[in-house]
Amino acid sequence: MDPRLDALQSRLGRRFSQDGLLERALTHRSFGADHNERLEFLGDAVLSLAISSLLFERFAGSDEGDLTRVRAHLVREDSLHKVALSLGLPEVLRLSEGEARGGGALRASILADALEAVIGAAFLDGGFDAARSLVQRMFGEIIATTDIASWSKDAKTELQEWLQARRLPVPAYRISATRGQAHAQTFEVECSVPALSLTHEGVGRSRRLAEQEAARRMLDALKATDKPGSPLRS
Repeated sequence: MDPRLDALQSRLGRRFSQDGLLERALTHRSFGADHNERLEFLGDAVLSLAISSLLFERFAGSDEGDLTRVRAHLVREDSLHKVALSLGLPEVLRLSEGEARGGGALRASILADALEAVIGAAFLDGGFDAARSLVQRMFGEIIATTDIASWSKDAKTELQEWLQARRLPVPAYRISATRGQAHAQTFEVECSVPALSLTHEGVGRSRRLAEQEAARRMLDALKATDKPGSPLRS
């Protein structure tokens, strides 16, 4: 076995019994026909169920809305990207030469998809319990330290309320690009606050998710500059 895959399995805390399954999970479509998109499709569903069950146990007194918001935060592309980086997935991805030269090994969408494909591979290799254990190792610390109150509102709602509290107009959203085939599209959405001449972009697998990501990035930027002496504090 490739020593890099062996090292990855140690970091994952799981040894795959089916030959080639983990390698396929790490293969981008640019590399060849035996790529990871089907595993990513499966892993997306398995991840959602695994995270849901972990949150159900962790936050026994929380309602559906709170659990849904925390789950959305954990399974968004940005969160998956960070987990993929912590596992060293860029070192083991199989990409075409062109994709690799273009920085594909560090691209958030490619890494997030590969992480979901690894989870899908774990499900095929060992069933749901094996995949859930893997997800728990990946996200357990984050879930254990998550304060559910901090995710009580979705990003779009919080951004709108933040602006209204400062007597600023609500933000505007527009789709700037749509990529991919119909069954696996990626949306790019711009969130703009014309009164402040600010624009931030979000990417997601649906318009709604892309809008939420754009709103979150806008809100993060606004909060970072909302300090004493800033024009935003007037």
